[in-house]
Amino acid sequence: MKPPWKILMATPLFFLLTLHTLASPAYDHQPSTRRSKGQVCIGCVLVVSVIEQLAQVHNSTVQTSMERLCSYLPEKLFLKTTCYLVVGIFGPDIIKLLRADVNADVVCHALEFCKQDPGQPLCHLYPLPKEMWKLTLEKARQIVKKSPTLTYSRSGSDICSLPFLAKICQRIKLAIQNSLPFKDVDSDKYSVFPTLRGSHWRGRDCNDSNKMAYPGRRPDNWDTHQDSNCNGIWGVDPKDGIPYEKKFCEGSQPRGIILLGDSAGAHFHIPPDWITASQMSLKSFFNLPTALTNELDWPQLSGTTGFLDSTSRVKENSIYLRLRKRNHCNHRDYQNISRNGASSQSLEKFIESLSRNQLLDQPAIVIYAMIGNDVCNGKIDPVPGMTTPEKLYSKVMQTLQYLDSHLPNGSHVILYGLPDGTFLWDNLHNRYHPLGQLNKDVTYAHLYSFLSCLQVSPCHGWMSSNKTLRTLTSERAEQLSITLKKMATSQKFTNFNLFYMDFDFREITEEWQKSGGQLCQLIEPVDGFHPSEVALQLLADRFWKKVQLQWPQVLGKENPFNLQIEQVFGDQGGH
Repeated sequence: MKPPWKILMATPLFFLLTLHTLASPAYDHQPSTRRSKGQVCIGCVLVVSVIEQLAQVHNSTVQTSMERLCSYLPEKLFLKTTCYLVVGIFGPDIIKLLRADVNADVVCHALEFCKQDPGQPLCHLYPLPKEMWKLTLEKARQIVKKSPTLTYSRSGSDICSLPFLAKICQRIKLAIQNSLPFKDVDSDKYSVFPTLRGSHWRGRDCNDSNKMAYPGRRPDNWDTHQDSNCNGIWGVDPKDGIPYEKKFCEGSQPRGIILLGDSAGAHFHIPPDWITASQMSLKSFFNLPTALTNELDWPQLSGTTGFLDSTSRVKENSIYLRLRKRNHCNHRDYQNISRNGASSQSLEKFIESLSRNQLLDQPAIVIYAMIGNDVCNGKIDPVPGMTTPEKLYSKVMQTLQYLDSHLPNGSHVILYGLPDGTFLWDNLHNRYHPLGQLNKDVTYAHLYSFLSCLQVSPCHGWMSSNKTLRTLTSERAEQLSITLKKMATSQKFTNFNLFYMDFDFREITEEWQKSGGQLCQLIEPVDGFHPSEVALQLLADRFWKKVQLQWPQVLGKENPFNLQIEQVFGDQGGH
C-alpha cells in the first residue's frame, strides 16, 4: 500500500517526476537505476545545503529557512504547495540533524536519500567530518531512527503508475523522448504552446488546426488569403494587386535553420541563484516552471535558434536571428532538434522529429553539433564507453542519408567538430562552486569528484583530476573531429552541400579575455560543464563570420525588401 502522503503529493509532483530523468543531461548507455539514485542523492544534498545556508545568511532557524525557500517558489505546477508538503514531512528530521551540526552529506545519508552500496566508495560533496565518517553517520541515524519517513520510498518511479496519471504521464514522456510538441492539434510538428517541445524549440504555428500551415514551407498560392508558412507575410497589396509574399520574398532565397544537437545546443542551464542562498529572492524562481517544462533547457536563448533578447552582457544574436535579419522572409523558420545526453549513436531515436518536406518546404541550413557525449559519460572508466571513429562514421553516414532523403534541394549541412574539454579542469577546479562561496568549502574539484563517484557526471573524462584521463578524452575527441572533417571533404549528396567547422573553443576564450571577460564566465556555473549563454553567443558570432567568409552561399541573399516588410507587417506576429 502506498503511504497516504504519496497519494496526496502525486498531483503536484507528477509533472516534475516524469521529467526527473529526462530533464537532466543523462546518457542513454548508463543504467537508469544507478542514474536515478545518483540524481536523488544530488537533489537532497543541494536542497539541504540551500536550507542550511539560508538559515546562515538570514540568521534564522532551520524551520524559518525551509519556509523561506518555499515562499520563494511560484504557485505554478503546484511548486509552492509541494514544497510546503515536503517540509511538513521531512522538515522535522532535517531540523534535528542540522541541530546536531552535521553537513548536508550526512543528513542525506541518514535519511537514506544517499546510500553507499557495498564495495562502492563513499560519495560526498563536502569535506569529510573530523570524526570518522561511520561514527558521525551512526550518530545521525540514531537521531532519526524512529522517523516514519524512513519507511517511505525514495523513488518517484511509481507515481506514473497511478491510474489517473498514467495517460498524461505517457504523453509527456513521449513528447520529450520523441522531441515533438506535447500540444500539436494538427500533428504538423509545430505548436502554439511554448514549452514541452513547443515554440521555444521550433517556430510557432500560426494555424494549429491546419497541418498544411507551418513555418518553413513554400507559400501556398503566394499566401494571398492566409499565411501558410507562418512568416507573417500574407495578403495582397491593394496598390497593385500583387501578393505581398510574391513581392517581398520571391527570389530572396528563404531558408530555415535546424540544429541537431545535445544539451549544449539546447542550452542546458541551471541559474546559480537557484542554489545560492545569498542571492535568492522571490524573483529567483520566476522561470522555474518554464525551465522544468523545457527539460532544464533554454532553447529560446540558445546560440543557434534563440529568439529572445540575451540575458548576458554580450549582445550578439543567435544564428536564427541573424538569418531573420538578413531576410525577414525567414521569420519563425527554426528548429532545435536537440536532446540532453544525445550523441551520434542516439540521434536516430529522435531525428524523425525534424520537419522538412522536400516538395513543399524551403531549403534549410542544418548544423550537426554532437559536441560532447561521444566522448563523455559518467562511468568510473569512461574510455570503453567512448564512440570510436568507426562507429561515428557509420552513424553520421546514416544521419546524412536520412537528411538527403528529407531536405529540399539546395540545403546545406555543417558538421561541427568536438571541443577540447581540458579547459574545464584547467580553469575551474580550484574555484569555488556557488554552493561553496558562502563558507569557502566546495570547489569544482569537489563537485566533479561527487558527480563521478555517483556515476552521474556529465563527463567524467574531462571533469577529473586524472590528467591522463583528461588527455585520453581530448585525444578521442580529436580523432572524432578528424573523422567528421574527412567525411565533409569526401562525401557528396544530392540535396545538400556538406561542410565541416572546427569547434575551436580556444579562439572564443582569447576573444573573451581581450574584451575583459573571465574564462570561468564561459562555463555554466552550477554544473561546471556546459557552455554558458555568453559562450554560445560568441560561438554563434564566430560561426556566422566564418560562413560569411568561406561559404557565403549558405546564408542566402540579403533581402532588399526587409524595410518594406517591417513597414507593412511590423514584427510579423512575433515569436
